[in-house]
Amino acid sequence: MAIDLNKVRNIGICAHIDAGKTTVTERILFYTGKIYKVGEVHEGTATMDSLQEEQERGITIQSAATTCPYTFRGDDYKINLIDTPGHVDFTIEVERSLRVLDGAVAVFDGKEGVEAQSETVWRQADRYGVPRMCLINKMDKLGADFDFSFKSLRTRLGANAIAIQIPIGFGNDFKGIIDLMTMKAMYWTAEDQGVNVTIKDIPADLQDAAELWRGEMVEKIAEIDDSLTEKFLTDPSTITVEELKASLRRSVIGLKCFPVLCGSALKYVGIQSVLDAVVEYLPNPTERPDVVGVDPNDPSVHMTRPHSADAPFSALVFKVVADVAGTLTYIRVYSGKLEKGMRVLNPVNGRKENVSRLYEMHAQNRTALDDTGPGQIVAVVGLKDSYTGDTLCDQDKPIILERMTFPEPVISMSIEPQTADDKKKLGEALTTIRREDPSFRSNYNEETGETIISGMGELHLEIIKNKLVRDMKIGVNVGKPRVSYRETITGMAKDVRGLFKKQTGGRGQYGDAVVTIRPITAEEAEAEELEMENGVVFVDAVPGGAIPREFIPSVEYGIRQAAASGVIGGYPVINVRVDLVFGSSHDVDSNQIAFEQAGAMAFREAFTRAGPALLEPIMKVVITTPDEFFGNVSGDVASRRGQIIDSEMRGASRQITAEVPLSELFGYTTALRSMTQGRAAASMEPLTYRQMPERLKLEVLANQ
Repeated sequence: MAIDLNKVRNIGICAHIDAGKTTVTERILFYTGKIYKVGEVHEGTATMDSLQEEQERGITIQSAATTCPYTFRGDDYKINLIDTPGHVDFTIEVERSLRVLDGAVAVFDGKEGVEAQSETVWRQADRYGVPRMCLINKMDKLGADFDFSFKSLRTRLGANAIAIQIPIGFGNDFKGIIDLMTMKAMYWTAEDQGVNVTIKDIPADLQDAAELWRGEMVEKIAEIDDSLTEKFLTDPSTITVEELKASLRRSVIGLKCFPVLCGSALKYVGIQSVLDAVVEYLPNPTERPDVVGVDPNDPSVHMTRPHSADAPFSALVFKVVADVAGTLTYIRVYSGKLEKGMRVLNPVNGRKENVSRLYEMHAQNRTALDDTGPGQIVAVVGLKDSYTGDTLCDQDKPIILERMTFPEPVISMSIEPQTADDKKKLGEALTTIRREDPSFRSNYNEETGETIISGMGELHLEIIKNKLVRDMKIGVNVGKPRVSYRETITGMAKDVRGLFKKQTGGRGQYGDAVVTIRPITAEEAEAEELEMENGVVFVDAVPGGAIPREFIPSVEYGIRQAAASGVIGGYPVINVRVDLVFGSSHDVDSNQIAFEQAGAMAFREAFTRAGPALLEPIMKVVITTPDEFFGNVSGDVASRRGQIIDSEMRGASRQITAEVPLSELFGYTTALRSMTQGRAAASMEPLTYRQMPERLKLEVLANQ
């Protein structure tokens, strides 16, 4: 079935937690006819929050994909929609969604404006060059302020925001919106769930304000579009609405500006105009740049694929979900055609995969398809060795599309099965969760017999624990969450030898490697064009023939293995450069294993001589509190070894931005509520790693 790509929109709804993303999505599904009863997040009945955890907590944990039809001015459009989480622990869900979307609707709370996680999401969208429009939601909320929220888009995000709507009233007096393009007032009512819009003239008391906002809108649009600049300078009244809309569309797609709308999803106000704006201003797949990749046989050769059904097939895996019918793999098709039963190549691991079934998804429900084409987001069944970030492509025309970057976990806890049966099931379950969630890690410690699971935050690990116990019915005991530290060095150690020599009668073992190690940051490595892998740079500086060429990869492997398991406390080593400077070999006794051991020995010895240090994760914490509690909150931050970086008044509240070590933040939300009578809120995200004070380092190592 050929689909007109001009009539397709791939969009995501993303924002800070509690800005109303899922409610906006529910209204969109209702107005496009995908659901006939509107679900509510606060009642646990939202269609897109299908997991039991999501319904109980009233938050989104997994991004959910759906496809819905929309008729705009007599034309039928197809909107592929992804509702993403707002909680920072699930930022990976936003990351992978933005990677495959053509446009996004960023939702903001009408009272709070730009919040901490809004900034994170905005930066992620910037990284992938995703055109956006903004919805200032919750205009019915007590204390909602459109002017403040609009200004925060410009000041805090540095976004060239252009208002194309303004609200009629605020809070309890919020009645509708004024469309600045047509200069008409639009009203919806909750009685018919906002299905019908009433269009009237602008109320007399708002006419001047509307004229002012419209003047600014026209000026801003003309400013970034040369074709309108001259008209604007000579006679702005000659610019037509069609010209303004066409110009705004070009500028949005070119990432030059971001149109701003307003409304209240909960009160059914303004959501159809959001859908209209998605069609009018966000790009279809053909208006995005051709997808870029590299040749699997020669990564220095760059390739592109056009958004065309006639081009060779290419698609990106962006999500893997274990399902009763088998593993569902969500893919975005960029070029070519995919048919049910087709055999495709995963060029990342060289495996061939069978696409046994194809589905168009609607949250938990699905529609079977026979084929699909470019610009489509679908789920496939039958893939066995393809993970998030992998490419699928034509077997004869391979290409590897740009991979996604996944954050490193910052928190871990031990987990042990209660019975032998649970032990067997636990291994399989953790493998399944790792496939689904690239920000989750698990590893088994041979020495202690513990399984350690690591993730992005306390909530992340709690959700995984509940998944194991409740969904997978595995009995486990869990330890307390603990911090994922890192090891590094503060100085340099030159010419340190690792000599591995074993004589057992007959053929022996002999490996000899000499290394120099020093600190290096990721930025320095990039500037010197050195490849940093898992925090370690390896440089082969061996003079000709000292070590046979075939053993140098073995030395590197030994060094990397030693770095991964740490030297002083068993934590991974980062920000270290290792130069292999000399060595020797034996004609008979040298082999790969001997040189792996020599590399590991040299690295450990050099590391202990180079001033080892422990690094701890530092979190960026954003606290919103009534001003009267500022003293209590800032004193508490200082007592947790935190630093306040910024503090600003936002209405009657104060927003504090601080940098605090993660180890001091366990249970912080509860402590914050108790010291502010439940009136303050905080959000946190990983920021960086910093060196620990010596006293605390020794404490951590002593408690190992």
